[in-house]
Parts: sequence; structure tokens; C-alpha cells
Amino acid sequence: MDENNIGTVNHIDINQEMRSSYLDYAMSVIVARALPDARDGLKPVHRRILYAMWDMGIRASSPHRKSARIVGEVLGKYHPHSDTAVYDAMVRMAQYFSMRYMLVDGQGNFGSVDGDSAAAMRYTEARLARIAHELLEDIDKNTVDFTPNFDDSLVEPDLLPARLPNLLLNGATGIAVGMATNIPPHNLTELCEAIAFLIERYDDIDNVTLDELMNLVKGPDFSTGGLIIGNEGIRSAYATGRGRVVMRAKAEIEPLPRNPDRQRINITEIPFQVNKAMLIERMAELVNKGVITDISDLRDESDKRGISIIVELKRNTQPLKVLNQLYKHTALQTTFGVQMLALVDKQPRLLSLKRALQIHIEHRIEVITRRTQFDLDKALKRQHILAGLLIALGHLDDVIETIRRSPDADTARAQLMERFGLSEAQATAILDMQLRRLAALERQKIEDEHRDVTAHIEYLEGILADKKKILGLILEDINEIKEKYGDERASEILPGMDADINMEDLIPDEDVLISITRRGFIKRTPVAAYRKQARGGKGLIGMGRRDEDQLEHLFAAGSLNTILFFSDRGKVYADKAYNIPELDRTAKGTSLMNVLPLMPEENITAALPVHSFEDAEYLTMITLKGRIKRVEVNVFENVRPSGLIAINLDDDDRLSWVKLTAGEQDLIIVSEQGKGIRFSEEDVRPMGRNAAGVNAIRLDSWDRVAGADVVLPDDDLLVITEKGYGKRTPLAEYRQQNRYGQGVRAMVLAPERTGKIVSARVVVPGDEVTCISANGIILRTATDVISQQGRSTQGVRVMELREGDTIASVAVIREGRLSQVNGDEEAEELVESEAATAQNGAAPSVTVGDASG
Repeated sequence: MDENNIGTVNHIDINQEMRSSYLDYAMSVIVARALPDARDGLKPVHRRILYAMWDMGIRASSPHRKSARIVGEVLGKYHPHSDTAVYDAMVRMAQYFSMRYMLVDGQGNFGSVDGDSAAAMRYTEARLARIAHELLEDIDKNTVDFTPNFDDSLVEPDLLPARLPNLLLNGATGIAVGMATNIPPHNLTELCEAIAFLIERYDDIDNVTLDELMNLVKGPDFSTGGLIIGNEGIRSAYATGRGRVVMRAKAEIEPLPRNPDRQRINITEIPFQVNKAMLIERMAELVNKGVITDISDLRDESDKRGISIIVELKRNTQPLKVLNQLYKHTALQTTFGVQMLALVDKQPRLLSLKRALQIHIEHRIEVITRRTQFDLDKALKRQHILAGLLIALGHLDDVIETIRRSPDADTARAQLMERFGLSEAQATAILDMQLRRLAALERQKIEDEHRDVTAHIEYLEGILADKKKILGLILEDINEIKEKYGDERASEILPGMDADINMEDLIPDEDVLISITRRGFIKRTPVAAYRKQARGGKGLIGMGRRDEDQLEHLFAAGSLNTILFFSDRGKVYADKAYNIPELDRTAKGTSLMNVLPLMPEENITAALPVHSFEDAEYLTMITLKGRIKRVEVNVFENVRPSGLIAINLDDDDRLSWVKLTAGEQDLIIVSEQGKGIRFSEEDVRPMGRNAAGVNAIRLDSWDRVAGADVVLPDDDLLVITEKGYGKRTPLAEYRQQNRYGQGVRAMVLAPERTGKIVSARVVVPGDEVTCISANGIILRTATDVISQQGRSTQGVRVMELREGDTIASVAVIREGRLSQVNGDEEAEELVESEAATAQNGAAPSVTVGDASG
């Protein structure tokens, strides 16, 4: 410390200091602890363990050494952290149920699939596994960079040469600061075939498709085997780096040996990273609580031959039903959330399958280039020495005379260099040459070695000059590794198995409430969860911030209903209501991105529960630009997981309203500039799924649709403007017209006073309306108190707004929709509770029951 600065107080910005310190800490955790390097697939602790064992000479062919000795070596030289952390990392590399291809050969108790811990390090022994040599081979040939260790007393490798694609081979799991990685293991044979394919297409590698790679790499291959259900999650993971892989135990249904009239389930393989003992405890708990009633006995018959969990069934029990119940309620079926995050140039990057394989190939190109250069430098040095020896042998008498006349070795060396044009290294080699090398046979050996070294130099220089030769060497390595260590898949992929098992048999048909927020969070909550809720007030005031979340859709459905989700891009997605995550009424919800395969910037604008696709009903779609399309509901009975095109849209158009219609109803459409048109839906012929629809209303270029609804006889049209004006107009005042007319005046607008129309909805007596302003102010009132006026009026002020504030969204809460399942007062509580659940108390922008935009 500088003595002149003692006692000096430095003023710092605490915010800046906390930010920079936290970022330094975060990057330290990310780079030096939690995430693997994409090139060798290892975290620093695993790399240090393997290198220390290699450096100690503890190879696959050597005897096992005490684990405590290995851990001490790692701690003392490379990894100054907890001995427990080092030992745990080494133990994991020796567990068959953790690593698809074990890197450490352990001897002793290294834990079990039941969650038992390994014995203390003083009791166990270890050595490198044979396959681990492939990670370390050629490390002594300057193939990788070395850096000083923690106290600058030694050096350690930055990474390993890694002939194996270890990142994908054994996978990795780690939690850093603000990010995590979860890479599944894969089959070595499949990875080798994919790498060989990429090498053969290296000049055209940009055009290699994911489908071509997935023909070779079928999917993850877990060490515990089991089944992988479906391939959509695998495809997503390989394309984007993120995906959800559903794992399921492998089970066999067989008769009881002592009683063939009864059956049992024999579970022989369980999902990856599932604790077998806790799994059996969970099964027993379900039986004791009466959740599963058809199990008579449960025991673990696992041994050294493999896993065997026996589930004996009662007489006349359907085994598949019980198995489905076990899949639903236990970890016999679980999800592996793929997050292929690894360090690329010391930066965390999300990797696709293709990019991960490319990085391995690029790493091997660099390793082989450096190895070849190392061998070339060594060969050139040897060639130089041999050339000097050949000069000496050619002038043997003169060389001997020169050495004899020299008073000492240094003088002799100088004389040789001067007289024969030798380098210092050559002169030294001549002085060190033994007399036996003067024999004719030994002289011939020197000439033969010089010729061989020269040929080897030409070979090495040829490799460095031609990248295809380097790729050829990588291909040879990959094929050799495949032959030496390749095996069959442990996990079986069944793309269609999810369709073979009817999970709906296990789902109770109950009324649920489904909510979607503007920021894209969705949840399912049983309606019964609200029955004991205390009543709140009729209004909420938000935090007054524009970035708050708001409830966008709120509707009741049956748990077995199919929910059709329509996006503003004109796509439709489908999912069963019971597949939507069930959360507490106070929970925010889960991201729609986890439920639906939405594209970036794609938003759900309508959601409809469908009880049966056999009903002769239609879906009518209306866009912002006034296009309309009518499609039979059953067209969307089989929506693929990636979604379907529901309507073809122009680039500047958006799908905003989707209504269920019966085939003979009238529709009413209102524009922002006050035009309204009513026509029969029969004017719009049913179309195919890919059609773009027809024009519904003739709009000016600056106008667009503000609202659309199905006409209900003897009811009113509620119109709300952006500056808080509104009115109810009897629908009888809107005569039926032909489609694609200009319509009639729906409201007299004054830009300064009323602004444009933001919402138009059909309302019935008893409905309520909730208006939310851009500043988060919420007004909830009965529609009956809004005066009923004719079409050619401006309406009345519905909501007082502060200067500069405008109406952002309008929700109509229809009495009788939710009250059918929960009663009038409780239906009101549902909406208030869901509004309060939105972030910071923001209110809903919802359509209850109808659920369309």
C-alpha cells in the first residue's frame, strides 16, 4: 500500500461499485465454476481432477489409488476449494447412473441410484477410465494452452485436447448466476456418425439441415435407459438449444408367478436422475392416501443385474390404468429441461446440435494443427542434428583431428562450428557422439534415420498445408473411437407413445378458470379454489405504470376441453385444458412460451374452449383491416404441436377477433372512425384453413376495426371511445346489410372530445364493463347505468380521465357465464381476484366466457 494514501477516504458511487462487483462475481462463477467449456465439455474442477490423475500416472492400466490422495493432489496444486466439492465431482464421474460414459474407474462404494452417498474418500480408490484417455491424449504436445495455477507455482491446462465430443457425450448440469445449463447425455456411436457426416460435408456445412443430423443423432441417451416420449422437445432442443424432453420409466406387465390370474407391473428402467428409493416411497404414499387403490403390494427387487420395482395389482385391475396413474403422480414420468448452454470463447452461449458438433470439429482442427506443428518442430530439430552427424561422418579424420588438438570442449565446439559450418547444437551432438557410432552399420542407421525424418517432415508439412488432410485425421480418430467404445442406445425414443395412452381417463372433469395476461403468462385454477374467498371491492387502482402486466383473457372451461389459441399472426394452437399448468389463484402463471411454441413477438389475441368438435359450429375470424373468414370448428380438431395457419394475413394485418357462431347468426363490426355494419354470417361462405378470407367492411385507408361481436336479439351494442365516452345502442337500429358495405354511422365522433372508438361489444342486461386507462386507472361499472342512445349521438362520459390519459382496453364481464358454475357473487369475486393477481395490482382486460379478442 502506498504510505502517502494512508488515511485517505475515497468517495465512490455505491450503485456503480455494487454493479461492477456483482458482475465480476457473476462472471467468475460462470467461467470458473458452473458452466462447461464447449470444446472439451468439462468444468474446471472435472478438468483438474482428470489432469491431476494423468499427471500422477494413475492411468487405466495402473493400479487404483486412494481417492484421498487424488483429492489432495487436486486441492494442493490446482483447485483450492472444499475437498468435498472435489470428491463429489470425482464420485459423479465414477457413477454409472450419472455418466453415460464414466471417466473415472472407481473401486469401493461410490453411491447408488437410491441416493446413497459414496463412502469417505479414505475408503475408496480410483483411476482413470480407459475412455478418459481420449480426452487427455497428446496433451504433452503443446496442443492446448497452459496457465499458471492459483499460486503461480505450477501450470494447468485451459482445456483438454478431447478426441471425444464430451459436451454432448456426457452432458452437463450447472447453475451459474442468472443462467443455468442442463445438457443431456448422448450415444457415442450416433455422435461419431454425425461428426463424420459433417466432416464429409465440411465444404458445404452451412447447408447441412437439422433433419439430416437428426437422422443420425436420434435424441438424448440417458445412462439409466427408459423411454423418451415424442420428438418435438428433442427437435426444439437441437434447433434452438432449449427444449423439454419427456422421460418415462420402462415397465412390463406380467402375470404373478405364484398366481397367474393376477398381474403385476415390473419397472425395469427409470428416468435419468430419479432417486429410486424416493420414487418407491412416493408410490407407497399414494397407496396409503387412497389416490391409487388397485395396488396390493409394492417392493424393490433390484440387484446387480439391474432395476426391478414390482407393483402387484389387485384382482380384475386394468394394469394400464394403474401405470398411467403412476406416470401422472410420480417421477416415473418426468421432464428433462434441455438448456444447451456452454462457454464459447469464455462467453456463455446457447448452442444448437449442429453448432455444438461444429465447435468440437473446430477444436480438433486446432489441436491437430498444434500437434502437427509440435511434431514438425521436433522432427526439424532432429533432422538438423542428423545432418551435422552426417557432415562429421563425411569428414571423420578432420573432425577427430580438430577435437584432438583442442585444449577443451568449448574450444573444440568453436573449432568445429568454424571449420565445418556447423551450428552449436550440431557441434555439441558431434562431441557427444559415442565411438560405436563410427562403425559402418551405425553410420548406415544415421543415414536411414535422416531419410525417414526427412520423409516425416514432408508428411507433416503436407498436413499443415492442406485442411482436408487435417479433417481426414479427425475422421480417422472418430471412426477409431466409434469402433473402440461405441455401443447401442440405452434410452428408447417412442414418438407416438403419448397418443397410445389416454391420459384423460385420469383427469377429473371439473370446472376451471383459465387466465392469460398481456405479457403472456397463463395458468389454470379450479373454480372451487375461489369459493371461500372473501369479497373485495368493485374497483382497483393500479400503480399507474404502463409496464404493468394486465389480464388479457379470462374464461371458464372444462378440464377436458380443448382450448384453441389464436395468435395475431393468424396461427392457431391447441392444447387440453388439463395440460395448462395448475397454479394457486395468487400465482402469476407460467409463460405461454412454455405451453405453446410461439414465435418471438407473436401474441395470443383469442382463446376458445371447445367441448366437442362434432358440433356443427363455426369459427368466425375478423382482422384489424376488416377481413373476415368462417371455418368449421372440426377443421381444427387435429392441430399439430407446432400450430397451424388459421388465416393467411397481409403483412400489415392482424387477427384480433375469433367468435364461435352457430351458422345462422348475425355479426356486427364497428370501426375506429365510427362505421358499423351488420350482416348475416351466411354471407361469408365456409372456407378452407389456408384461405385469406373476404372483406367484411369497406374501410378508409386510415381506419381499422375497433370491435366485432355476434348479434344477440333485443340486446345493445356498447361503444367506448379512447377519451372515455360511451353509449348503448339497441341492435335493432342496425339493419342487416350485405357484406362489404360501408355500413352506417355507429357514433358521432369529435376528435378533440371523444377520440376514436376503442371497443364495441354486444351487452345484455346485468353485464358489467371494466375500463382500464393507459395510466393504470380502472373503472368497473354496470352497463345498465350507461345511457341508451341512438346511433347518431356522441354518448356520455363513462370514465373521467386525467389530461393526456386514454382508454387502453375494455373488458365486458357477462353475468351468467361464470355464475353458471359458481354463483353470481362468486363469479364477481373470480374476476376481482384474477385482476388483483396481475402484477402490482393491475386490472384485467378480459372477456369472460366468450374468451375471444
